[in-house]
Amino acid sequence: GYAVMYVAAQLLVEKSNKDGYLVGSRGSVGSSFAATMAGITEVNPLEPHYICPKCHNLKFTDQLDKYDTGFDMPDRVCEKCGTDMNKNGLNIPFATFLGFNGDKEPDIDLNFSGEYQAKAHAYTGTIFGEENTFKAGTIGTLAEKTAYGMIKNYYEEKGEQKRNAEIDRLVQGLTGIRRTTGQHPGGIVVLPHGEDINTFTPVQHPANDVESPIITTHFDYHKIDHNLLKLDILGHDDPTVIKMLEELTHRDPETIPFDDPATMSIFTSTDALGITPEDLGANMGTYGIPEFRTSFTQKMIDDSNPDCFADLVRISGFSHGTNVWLGNAQDLIKAGTSTLKDAISARDDIMNYLMQNGIEPLLSFKTMENVRKGRGIAPDVVEKLRAGGIPEWYIESCQKIKYLFPRAHATAYVMMGYRIAFCKVHYPLAYYAAYFSIRAAEFDANIIAKGKDSVRAAIDALLAEAREHRGKLDNKKQDTLIVLQLAW
Repeated sequence: GYAVMYVAAQLLVEKSNKDGYLVGSRGSVGSSFAATMAGITEVNPLEPHYICPKCHNLKFTDQLDKYDTGFDMPDRVCEKCGTDMNKNGLNIPFATFLGFNGDKEPDIDLNFSGEYQAKAHAYTGTIFGEENTFKAGTIGTLAEKTAYGMIKNYYEEKGEQKRNAEIDRLVQGLTGIRRTTGQHPGGIVVLPHGEDINTFTPVQHPANDVESPIITTHFDYHKIDHNLLKLDILGHDDPTVIKMLEELTHRDPETIPFDDPATMSIFTSTDALGITPEDLGANMGTYGIPEFRTSFTQKMIDDSNPDCFADLVRISGFSHGTNVWLGNAQDLIKAGTSTLKDAISARDDIMNYLMQNGIEPLLSFKTMENVRKGRGIAPDVVEKLRAGGIPEWYIESCQKIKYLFPRAHATAYVMMGYRIAFCKVHYPLAYYAAYFSIRAAEFDANIIAKGKDSVRAAIDALLAEAREHRGKLDNKKQDTLIVLQLAW
């Protein structure tokens, strides 16, 4: 009954690809092999496998304990026709997308290039009819602190004194009421043919701009998304950067291999960039690589020494989770209790690990769902897992977790980031041109044009300021520092 959602997503992605922009998938849609085959996502959730591009000879690996993704397997020549085989398969269980019995509603979220997003939104009108597509509205509500300030000011202006209990009562009455209406950054609400939108929600022009061609749903979209289809068509920088890199290098991004040793090396060394760690001020070359450019993820890379694509997916999972790395996986890896491969980094890891260790599939799925939502594992289930031979450290790790990222989402982000890293190594001039054109809002030409010494002095000044403020800078200065480090 949900085919229309897949078809709509397929049409949007196909149109974007034809116009020269890759589309990244968000959430767990990469767990759906139907979505892979339809071209909605480039994440292939099957177990690691080889496939011949010429005669379609297919071989699945029997070394799941060794290879988590097909990209990390050794190269192989097709025994039937002698062609180099393609490697794929990211080992993601389908249940994370549609539930164990296929009983969840599919949620297909897509990252379009920021400069293509408006065209993708307009194309939904072409698919469904302009009269049936609306921007998803949001409701901005009064926060508790704002309500408190309003009430205090009101009584101060009237010269009245009120007890704290009365002020608290009024704050509770004001908190959460509507302050303003807004627009979801990428949500499009689709009305079925033959229905009237006013049956579900009033509609309005944004911010009372009657001349605007955009019509927005007036009610908060959360209140109507069970009745009407909402498409998530979000804008993102990565597809824009990759488009520019393709234009500069004349290299089709889809031909970039995910097992390139030189690209992989920049996660643990600076050699491939032709500079020394002393020169760079870091022992890895991941500045400016999506998913791996913050000091938090760089520290994570230092602690875990990734050496294959699957490890990069794990690091992305760790960095997006809550109570997953700090005080959990990091300690287990440092103590030697767990390896990087066995530590829990994404929700799918739990289902895969439990099933591979003989736990019944439905129980593995339910355990994963409870842990990813921060509910932990119930005592009776803990006993079943212990009886099934699941180690104590693994159970304790699950109990600490508050939120887990879907592996399909982490994989889609890493695939985009890896292509950009490949260009940083093999097409550096194009890479820096693309980065400074698209990602560097805080590019300070006055400092950078003066050359190396000027850049170094500016970096040192910002780092000194950060030390004074316990390692923290405001967002603008932090962004400036990242650009300067990349320029250096």
